[in-house]
Amino acid sequence: MLSPLGSIIALLLGTAFLLTGSGLHGLLLPLRGQIEGFPTASLGALGAAWAAGFVAGCFIAPRIVRRAGHVRAFGAFAASGAIIALLTGMWVDPAGWIILRIFTGFTMAGAFMVIESWLNEKSTNENRGTVFGIYMMLTYASLTAGQMTVAFGNVSSTILFMTTGILFCMALIPTAVSKAVSPEPLAQASLDLKALYHNSPVAFVGCLLIGMANGAWGTLGAVYGGLIGISTLQIATMMSIAVLAGAALQLPAGRLSDRVDRRYVIAGGAFGSGIVGLLILLTAPRDGTYVIIMTAVYGAFAYTMYSIIVAHANDYAAPEDFVKVASGLLFLYGAGTMMGPLIGGFLMESLQPESLFLTTSVAHIGLGLYALLRISRRAPIPADEREAFKTLPSERAVTPQAAVLDPRSDAEDTASESDS
Repeated sequence: MLSPLGSIIALLLGTAFLLTGSGLHGLLLPLRGQIEGFPTASLGALGAAWAAGFVAGCFIAPRIVRRAGHVRAFGAFAASGAIIALLTGMWVDPAGWIILRIFTGFTMAGAFMVIESWLNEKSTNENRGTVFGIYMMLTYASLTAGQMTVAFGNVSSTILFMTTGILFCMALIPTAVSKAVSPEPLAQASLDLKALYHNSPVAFVGCLLIGMANGAWGTLGAVYGGLIGISTLQIATMMSIAVLAGAALQLPAGRLSDRVDRRYVIAGGAFGSGIVGLLILLTAPRDGTYVIIMTAVYGAFAYTMYSIIVAHANDYAAPEDFVKVASGLLFLYGAGTMMGPLIGGFLMESLQPESLFLTTSVAHIGLGLYALLRISRRAPIPADEREAFKTLPSERAVTPQAAVLDPRSDAEDTASESDS
């Protein structure tokens, strides 16, 4: 047991550096863009560009990995991320940043796929759940650390851009010196959206709408904080605590969904986050402490739903279709993440900063209503026949390789599919 776990320490260390750099860069850009006077719509386009690049990377990056191998491909992805981070500090222009953000999303998808497939290769049936859990905790901790780093630097200077580049470069070192054998080829699954909708309409619509809401908040939350006048430290705290609150509530909400119809839990979370968003929209708070509390409650509801939606989809799917379903949901979540920041940025620029929550509330309340509609149309799966709930990092899109690593997937079947 110790040998397999010991062999992934280097990978997890590289992952921590990579995600810390990603969290720092993702929060730094909208804050610096505000200082430079970039239009809010342009800042929203940064999130859409990243999501577009990430989704493209999930489908194209495996070809690069097959051609170059895991170690060299990961080195290329991480080094490209460092170069792009440094370029955004040198080339401060909204159009330039949008173009570079597409490539950032692509390189991050490729790097995550290499790491996740490598972790899967080093996992066994006995420790796969432990490895998956550690990876999820590391994801949240590293993203939070990266976001909080913004509070301790000067957003107006190039220091934080340089720090991001350093973190991406540091992610290279553990995998470059590792003696581990390169993993098997990346598993790929075909995309069938029509079959995915028939499998679970709530999951289909839910991933699209949750992607819109999470994409809008994740990209423009910092912009909202800057427009209402709270400090950089408060903005970093607000963005981090929303994610951490969602992570803390995921497990109890997921366990509840194991006992009752998951669609009730999805509807409850959707209405909860929708109502909190409407309260922020209507009250327009300006006190930093109150804003942080409200957004923490918002995050507690908003960031619980993605994992439950994935679990709900898998309740109706055959075990051998696990990765195929996850890939389809990833595509929908990414499509929503492209739309959300564009809509939110337009509304914030046209109306008021709190219009960000108009975007998220419409998406969340729409999901809640649709879930209730589907409850009246389709009977739930009996509790003893459902897949066990597992947490997933909805703060960033999940690659298909994370689905392979998930202990609910059949590793042997997945491996055989990737070889065919």
